[in-house]
Amino acid sequence: MHRISRRSVATILRHGGFRHRNAVAASSTSPLIISESEAKSERRQYSSLVLSKFDAPGSHFSAIGRRYESTAAASDSSAAAGAPAEKYEYQAEVSRLMDLIVNSLYSNKEIFLRELISNASDALDKLRFLSVTQPELSKDFAELDIRVQADKDNGIITITDTGIGMTREELVDCLGTIAQSGTAKFLKALKDSKESGADNNLIGQFGVGFYSAFLVSDKVVVATKSPKSDKQYVWEGEANASTYTIREETDPEKLLPRGTRITLYLKGDTKNFAHPERIQKLLKNYSQFVSFPIYTWEEKGTVKEVEVDEDPAEAKNDGVEEKTEKKKTKKVVEKHWDWELINETQPIWLRNPKEVTTEEYNEFYRKTFDDYLDPLASSHFTTEGEVEFRSVLYVPSVSPHGNDDLINSKTKNIKLYVKRVFISDDFDGELFPRYMSFIKGVVDSSDLPLNVSREILQESRIVRIMRKRLLKKAFDMILGISMSENKDDYEKFWENFGKHLKLGCIEDRDNHKRIAPLLRFFSSQSEQEMISLDEYVENMKPDQKDIYYIASDSVTSAKDTPFLEKLLEKDLEVLFLVEPIDEVAIQNLKAYKEKNFVDISKEGLDLGGENAEKETEVKQEFGKTCDWIKKRLGDKVASVQVSNRLSSSPCALASGKFGFSANMERLMKAQNSSGSSPLEFMKSRRVLEINPDHLIIKTLHSAYKSGSEDEEVLRAVDLLYDSALISSGFTPENPAEVSGRLYDLLGASLSEKWGSSLDAQQPPHQQPQNPEIVEAEVLEPVEAGNQK
Repeated sequence: MHRISRRSVATILRHGGFRHRNAVAASSTSPLIISESEAKSERRQYSSLVLSKFDAPGSHFSAIGRRYESTAAASDSSAAAGAPAEKYEYQAEVSRLMDLIVNSLYSNKEIFLRELISNASDALDKLRFLSVTQPELSKDFAELDIRVQADKDNGIITITDTGIGMTREELVDCLGTIAQSGTAKFLKALKDSKESGADNNLIGQFGVGFYSAFLVSDKVVVATKSPKSDKQYVWEGEANASTYTIREETDPEKLLPRGTRITLYLKGDTKNFAHPERIQKLLKNYSQFVSFPIYTWEEKGTVKEVEVDEDPAEAKNDGVEEKTEKKKTKKVVEKHWDWELINETQPIWLRNPKEVTTEEYNEFYRKTFDDYLDPLASSHFTTEGEVEFRSVLYVPSVSPHGNDDLINSKTKNIKLYVKRVFISDDFDGELFPRYMSFIKGVVDSSDLPLNVSREILQESRIVRIMRKRLLKKAFDMILGISMSENKDDYEKFWENFGKHLKLGCIEDRDNHKRIAPLLRFFSSQSEQEMISLDEYVENMKPDQKDIYYIASDSVTSAKDTPFLEKLLEKDLEVLFLVEPIDEVAIQNLKAYKEKNFVDISKEGLDLGGENAEKETEVKQEFGKTCDWIKKRLGDKVASVQVSNRLSSSPCALASGKFGFSANMERLMKAQNSSGSSPLEFMKSRRVLEINPDHLIIKTLHSAYKSGSEDEEVLRAVDLLYDSALISSGFTPENPAEVSGRLYDLLGASLSEKWGSSLDAQQPPHQQPQNPEIVEAEVLEPVEAGNQK
C-alpha cells in the first residue's frame, strides 16, 4: 500500500468532500442543557432499572443481553429476510480514502473503538439536546446509553446506542458521502439559527471516524432507527468496495426502539479485538470519561451453596443411623453473562475547582498515574479565548526515575483528551518542554481534532498556544510550593527536580525570568541551607554590583578556595555551584534583576579597590618580578599579575576571562575519553596571580632584584605554580613530577636542619670503619660530575 503525499492529502480534502469528521452520530460529550447534577440523578435511576429493563421479554435488548451462539446482528448482512437492498456508489474514491485512513489519520488500529464510541456519544447528546424542544423524540425509550458486545468465537463486535438514529436520507447523506459530518451540519444549523448559546462541544468533527471501522473489519453493517421515521434501515458496506447497500428492516426481532447498532465483522488478523477483556481495556483507556453510560457484555460468576448427595455408608454411626440428618453442601461458582458498567468515573477537570477537595485531587492523581504518594501540588484551571481547554496538573512528590529523567525525557505524564475522549499520552515535548517532563496531568481540548497525531501537534498553532499556557500554570504551581509555609515541601521538590529547572536555564531562554526565582544554591554565608537568588540580592552590599559565584565539586572544596579570601574579608557573599550542571546554567542565565553573574575564579575580577593609587604602585613595583616568573613558567600561563583577591595565600591560578574554569575543565576531561587534548587553547589562558603581601612572594621579589639565578629559586617558582594549580582546583598533568618537587623540597629542608644530628645519632657499628676511603668514594663521583 502506497503512502499519500501531503499535497495529495490536501487535494483529497478539497475535492473529495473532506470537510469534517463523521456523522453516525452528532454531538457533544458534555451536557448541553441538562445540568451535571441532573445527569448524575438520571444515571442513578438508570443503573437501578437497566438490567430489568433490558432483560424484559419482548425488549429489543433482551436478545443482545444474552450470550449468543451467533451474533445477534449477524443476520443483518443478509437481505433475504427483509426488503430488497438498493445499491449506491460512494461520493469519493474509497481506495484512496482507506489509504489515507490507514497511513495518515490513524497511527494504530485500536482507535476504531474510540471513534465509534465517540459517534455514539454524539448521537445520544444530539438526542438529548433536541428533546428539550421536541420531547416526542425520546418518549419511546428514555435511557441514554452505549452497549458493546464482543463475540470472540466469530470475530464480531456490536456497538449499540439509543441516540438519535438516522433516516434513509441521512444514511445516504452521512455514510454515503465519505467525510460528510452530520455533527458538523448540526453545529452549523445551531449557529445559523442562533440557538448555540449552550456548551455544544460535539465530539464528531472530521467526517471519517466511522470509516475507521474498516481498519479492522471486512464488512460493516449499520442498523438505525430514527424517531423521525417509522422505518428502520440497514446500511451495509465492505472494505475496498466502491458501493454500499441500504435496505429497510422488516424482521420484527431485529427492530430497534431507537438508535443505531453497528456490527463489525473483523478481519482475520484483527479478530483478537473481539475478546471481551480487550474491549473492556480499550474502553477504559480511551472512553472512560464519555458522559453516557457504557456497558460491556461480560461473563460473571456467582458463588452459591448446593446440596451434595451423601454416601449411605458414611451416614451410619456404629450401625445406627442418626435420627437427624444434616445435608452436606458445597460452594460452586455459577457463570452467567450480564452487562457491566465501564465508565463510572467522572472527569474531575469538568467540575468547578471550588467544589473539588484536595483529597479528591490526590485520589484522582493516584489512580490516573499509578502513584502511591500524594502530589506536592495541583493546579486545576480552564483556559478560554482563542483556545479553549481544561486541565489538571500535578507536581509529583518524587521522581520515579531519578536523574534518568533528564536523559530519557520521553515520558507519558501528560494525557491528552479531546472532548473527554482520550487521544494519547505519547508526546515528546509538544505540550511541555523536556525540562518540565516531570509534570503530570490531563489536558482536555475542545479545539483539536479527534484524530490528532504527533505530526498534527507539531504543526498546530493551537498546541503552541496550549503549551505556553500550560507552562505558565506549571511555573505558578512550583512558585506556590516555594512560597509555602512548609519549607520541607520545596526542599523535597528541589531534591527531586532541581536539575530539571537548571536544564531549563540552558534550553529555554524565553522563561529565564520564571525559572530564576525558583533556583536554589549554597553560599559562603549559608553552607547548610540553600538560598534563593532573591535572598542573595537582598543580602548584597549597597555598593555591590554583581552576583559572585565559584564552581566546584563540593561545598568543602568551594569554601577552601583561595579566590574567596578577599571577598570574605569584605563580607561579600559568594554562591557555591556544586552540581555539574550549575555552571552552565548560570552562564546561560547571565544576569538576575540587572545583576550580572561573575565567576570569582576568572581573571579581571573587580572588587572595587579601596586605594587605587597604592594598587598602581604595587603593580609597578612587582611588574618586573611578574615578567621574570612568566619567563620561567613559559607557556604554562598566559601571564603573571598582581592579585587583588588574595590575602593569606601566596598565589592562585585564575582562568582566562573567556576560558574554562577549573571546574569546567575537570568536567570536560571526564567526558573526553579519546585521549586527545582539545582543551589546550583554554589551558593556555590561565593567569597566575601573586600576593605581594605574602612572605614567599616578597622573598622571590628580593631574589629577582638581587639578580640571583640560583637553581633553588627557580625550582621554588615551579613549585609555586604547582601549588597554585592544585589549590585553584586544577588537576596537574603529571602528578608524579609535582610530587617529586615536593619531596626534594621536603628532603632539603629536613636535611638542612636535622641531617648532622642524624649522623651523630648512628650506632658505632653502623659508622664507617675507614673514613678516608669512604670520603674518597663519595667525593670521586662528585669531582667526575664537575668535570662533566
